[in-house]
Amino acid sequence: MIQITKPFLPPLEEYKKYIDDIWKRQWLTNMGPLASDLEMKLKEHLNVNHLLFVANGTVALQMAIKALNLKGEIITTPFSFVATTSSIVWENCSPKFVDIDPKSLNLDPTKIEEAITESTSAILATHVYGNPCDVGSIDRIAKKHKLKVIYDGAHAFGVTVAGKSIFEYGDVSICSLHATKLYHSIEGGLIVTRDANLLKKLAYVRNFGISGYETFAELGINGKNSELHAAMGLVNFKYINDIHQKRKYLTEIYDQNLRTAKAVKVGWHQEASLNYAYYPIVFDSEDLLLKIKSALEKHEIFTRRYFYPSLASSLPYLTSELLPVTEDVSKRVLCLPLYFDLTKEDIDLICRLILRYQNN
Repeated sequence: MIQITKPFLPPLEEYKKYIDDIWKRQWLTNMGPLASDLEMKLKEHLNVNHLLFVANGTVALQMAIKALNLKGEIITTPFSFVATTSSIVWENCSPKFVDIDPKSLNLDPTKIEEAITESTSAILATHVYGNPCDVGSIDRIAKKHKLKVIYDGAHAFGVTVAGKSIFEYGDVSICSLHATKLYHSIEGGLIVTRDANLLKKLAYVRNFGISGYETFAELGINGKNSELHAAMGLVNFKYINDIHQKRKYLTEIYDQNLRTAKAVKVGWHQEASLNYAYYPIVFDSEDLLLKIKSALEKHEIFTRRYFYPSLASSLPYLTSELLPVTEDVSKRVLCLPLYFDLTKEDIDLICRLILRYQNN
């Protein structure tokens, strides 16, 4: 069986060394030494000004919305994981969907301004599959209309644009360190900002708003992460380059084998690096996608329609609306298996089956 993804797991004995030390200290949470160490290591590795290690990417989004005091409408993408939208609703704001660019699959900046109203307070855009949005255009629009910008970079660990971390764009960027991500801490997330005052506020928000032994500075939440998760993050930190190189190698095999597939790849930002987080392809039709997906499953090879369906037309707590590009693309995009333990032989088999069944 070939799964759509598997978490990277380091040698157990390396993780156990950290666990043994945790047992000796009996410090399990509340930003212990491992969580603090991981926070500093990731800040240096990603080359960002300010970074917080938090419970998960969803909480990171909610904290960002809260710390920026956002109200009213937030312009966002219908082509993302549901947490991008649900975080907006959870914080009592209204998502205003704007259609995506058919090549990058990111929020289309040419359609943003027509969606801005007097109630608009921010733009929340997703770097889909780690592919950076048109951050330059979004920044210009935000400054013109005095809007805040949050980037959902759940998939974008390690990505740079023009040599600068993708997390350095916008007012706040977040990242997911969930077990399925290319670098993970089992459960976890990051919040990045260039604003030192905002970082201080976010740090209070992460810890219930507590500012002292008997004082409170902000309305807060429990956004902290544990020493057990930080331990996994620290062990995996040593393997970041190995993971990146292996996924690059596997991606290049896919690229070579699928040159004649009836599908196209996502149009990557021209100034951006690649982190090889996913391998999505957009088939010529939904019928072809369903045919290929079914054929692969018969051989116990599992794929994922990521992201399907469109958030704009599928969430029961929002009024449904049809955005033509998103509706079309979401029906035709399929993510193929990609993870550290996948082999060249696995990919060769997947590609042979795709090419065989696309012509049957």
